[in-house]
Order: sequence, then structure tokens, then C-alpha cells
Amino acid sequence: MKEHEKPIVLPDDEYNRTLVHNVHPTSWVNPDPTGRYNIVVIGAGTAGLVTAAIAAGVGAKVALIEKHLMGGDCLNVGCVPSKGIIRASRVWAEVRQVDEFGLHIPPGVKYDFGAAMARMRKLRARLSHTDSVHRFTKLGVDVYIGSCRFSGPDAVVVEGPSGNRTLQFAKAAICTGGRASTPPTPGLQEAGYLTNETVFTLTELPPRLGVIGAGPIGCELAQAFARFGSQVYLVEALHGILPNEDRDAAEIVLESMVRDGVKLLCCGKDLRINKTAGGKRLTVDSHGQHYDITVDEILIGVGRTPNVEGLGLETVGVEYDKTGVKVNDRLQTTNPRIYAAGDICSRYKFTHVADAMAQILIQNALFPHPLGLAYASMDSLIMPWCTFTEPEVAHVGMYEADAKQKGIEVETYTYKLDEVDRAILDGEDRGFARVHIQKGTDKILGATIVASHAGDLISEFSVLMKAGAGLKTITGTIHPYPTQAEVNKKVANAWRKAHFTDRQKKILRKWFAWTR
Repeated sequence: MKEHEKPIVLPDDEYNRTLVHNVHPTSWVNPDPTGRYNIVVIGAGTAGLVTAAIAAGVGAKVALIEKHLMGGDCLNVGCVPSKGIIRASRVWAEVRQVDEFGLHIPPGVKYDFGAAMARMRKLRARLSHTDSVHRFTKLGVDVYIGSCRFSGPDAVVVEGPSGNRTLQFAKAAICTGGRASTPPTPGLQEAGYLTNETVFTLTELPPRLGVIGAGPIGCELAQAFARFGSQVYLVEALHGILPNEDRDAAEIVLESMVRDGVKLLCCGKDLRINKTAGGKRLTVDSHGQHYDITVDEILIGVGRTPNVEGLGLETVGVEYDKTGVKVNDRLQTTNPRIYAAGDICSRYKFTHVADAMAQILIQNALFPHPLGLAYASMDSLIMPWCTFTEPEVAHVGMYEADAKQKGIEVETYTYKLDEVDRAILDGEDRGFARVHIQKGTDKILGATIVASHAGDLISEFSVLMKAGAGLKTITGTIHPYPTQAEVNKKVANAWRKAHFTDRQKKILRKWFAWTR
């Protein structure tokens, strides 16, 4: 087998071979440039793919360059595989709880982690066609596989297996994303570790798993592996989990994770790792207690590092720092010819944000004036997100503290899921909807939902905020019964009830007395 024919994605099975065929075909020959491009897009993750597809769709001449796997993190090592195994782990957890629904499963049920991972790989391969070389070529995009660097003010050089290509451009888009960060923990490098970029290659369940970092990635995967049956130790330097989320929301998720068997070691200090004959030894102090734990694998989930190396950004005057490429509100870098989108320049590391940024980039890079499409600048975005634990935590807009920092007077209303009929009937009544309203108005400043399907429920608030509509719109909207989405209307009704004043009651009493 020749070097360039080796599988890029492990394990080497039929599903991963299909994936590689779609997103990095080993037989691919880069095209010869046929003139100057309207835009050259570097990086074929979500931001790059959306940028290239839209640009080609409006008639621009487009080149798209990817050195590894098209689809980027989302398809290959992020959203797609993680949600695939989260779904499997949720089923495993539900099987253990079926007694309360009247289903009694005899002992000896077989749990097959390898099969769960194979299912994920099968579905990832199925979805990979959308991000494939073949599809984008049909869209009219010139696809180049290989590393690249800026070689002049209006040119990049692509270094690929079929030789080098020099591409001239009018505009360029840097969409190279990021990679998993690694903490400077003593002994970590020597012991070895997993990240989101390698954990999905597993075919056997690690009996003992140490997870470092209790942000979204760490919490999602810690809970999933605990549900699969691993003994999971979650180490976090700060207090609790999900430090950027509503504290009440994070506490509900933590309670669920502890029930699933996750052992949280928060406020962790003096973490050290040693490789031993029995595995990987972690020592850490947590809340005044010393822990000495041996695990089989360590998973790192402590953030992202931008991919800026090797691009020659200095040669074209594009400024960057440890957080990524610097851009203005129109996503223009310090070189007016060059733009950026996605994780390489965003504080929000989400696929849907990269998609929205790509649309902003196209409007500003290819047209002299914004076209009045979905977005024109970053400050126009209403930003929702979701952490896919069980229950999920979804948020949009401001938190109460954010509003207060801006001098905005806030009213906050909360409605619990254990008062929503469908949530009770589903056995999914842990959580709430919380909305922050500008005092004296019905303007929605932000909302948080904790529920099994919070990521779906939050969109109602996102749409209202984008449209400039307030809570009155929800109170006047019929929601089908029984659904968990009723929680949105119930929290809005809590606001309406609070604003039904004593004076209004007195006036109505007089009216009813007069009309009897």
C-alpha cells in the first residue's frame, strides 16, 4: 500500500473508507487554475463550505482548499459523531429505567459498545456526501486538497500530491477553524490522552475514564461514557460544571450526571498524571481532599486553539493572536482583501455560528453594499446555543448579569418542567424555562431552557428576538397540548400574570359589578 493510500480515519472499516472517499479521496487530482478567482476559501469546515457554496451559487468563481478532511470538525470529530454516541448512550440509560414504564427486561442484556460506535461511523459516512469533494465540484467549486499558504498580496500556493498550484484571488476567506487545546498538566504528554479528534476512533469501552475539563465537550462525553458503563472521573479547575451557563441550569445537569455515575472533582488543584503498569494515574486535590485515581484513558476537553500556523499570515498583513485571526464586525481582517469566519475568529465555537458568519462574509466580501439578506454584521446576530447533556441546556441572548452590567433593568421569570403535563408524562420533568425581560416592557433580553429537548425549544425565543417581538406574542400564540413546548407559553403567562396590577383588578371588579 502506498503512503497516500493509507486510511486517514481509524478504524479502517467500510464506513470510514466511505467517509474518506467523500471528504478526502486519495485519487483526487487538483485542478489547474483557469484564471483569477473571485474568492479563495481556505478550510472546508462549516464556515468554508457555506462560504464556497453560497459564492458559487450566486455565480462567483470559487476555489476551496482543504488539507485534511472536508466537513471539518463538525462532520468528522465534532457535532456528528458526538451526537451519534450521545443518542446511543441515552438509549442505554433508558433501558436501565424501563421498569417504571412496565417493561421488565431479564438479566443478561448484552450491551455492545463496539456496535454503538459502528452505528455512529455508518451514519457519519452517510452524512458525509453533503460535504464531499464530489458535491462541491458539481456546485461549480474548484476543490483543492493540500496545505496552502499566502505567497503574495493576491495569491496562495497549494501544495498537494499532484504538485503545487498557485491561485490568484480578488478576495480570500480564512476558515481554518481550530483544534483541541492541551493543558500543561505534568505527565500528560508522557501518559498519552484522547481529545475529540481521537475519542471517536475507540472500538472498545475504557472501563475507567478520566475527563479533564467540565465545559460542554467534557460534560457531554463524560455523561455519555458513564451511561455506556465507564467509571468516569470529571476533573475541573473551577467550581461545578458548565461555568458559562446559568448556575441553576448547571446544577440540574450535574445532578443528572452524578446519577449516571460521573464523579466530579471540581476546584481541582495540583493535577498530576503518571503512566503506570496499571494504567494512567491521576492525583488531584478537590475541596480539601486528595484523590489518587488510576484510569485506562484520559480525555481532554479544555477548549480550542486556532489553526493559524503555516498560512503565511504575516506576509499579507493579517494580524492574529492566541485567540485567532482579528476581524472587524464585517469579518474583514487587517488586510482588506482577506476575510475570516468560523472558529478561527469567533468566540462562539458552534457550527450554526460558523454558518451565519459565512453568510456575513459573503455579503461583505463579494458585494459593495449588503444585499439585505439574513445578516450583514456580527452585531446583528441573535446567538443561541445548546449543550447536549441529559437534560440539555440551551440559551439565547443575555443572562441577567449581562443585562445588569449594561445598566438594563431586568425582570426574570422561571417556570419549572415539573408543572408541565407532557414533561411529567414523558418522565422528563427535571428542568425549567427562564426568561429575562427588560423592565417595563415585554422585550426579551435572553432565555435559558433546561429540558430533554431544550435545543429545539429555545428556537421560539430566538425567532421572537430576531423579529423584535416580545412575550406578548407568545401569550397570544396557541401551543398544542400536551407538548413540552408549553413551558415557553407558561413562563410568558407568568410574566403576564405578574403585570396584572391591583388597579386593573379593581377596575374590572367595578365593571363586572356594573354589568351583573
